[in-house]
Amino acid sequence: MPRIGPTELIIILVIILIIFGVGRLGEIGGALGKGIREFRKGQSGDELEAPEAVSGPRSRKRKEKA
Repeated sequence: MPRIGPTELIIILVIILIIFGVGRLGEIGGALGKGIREFRKGQSGDELEAPEAVSGPRSRKRKEKA
């Protein structure tokens, strides 16, 4: 099985930078980190903060329409 060296990692990072752009990398990293944290909480058996995550922007839109 071939190993990924520093040259390959640099090429992959450049391709990601071209595809997503500089501005979106922070958002993607934050979303990835949040997903990993939630996965670890699920693995350890801790309860997720579902009410806050689910009722965020959607509850505001419903209140504005009413």
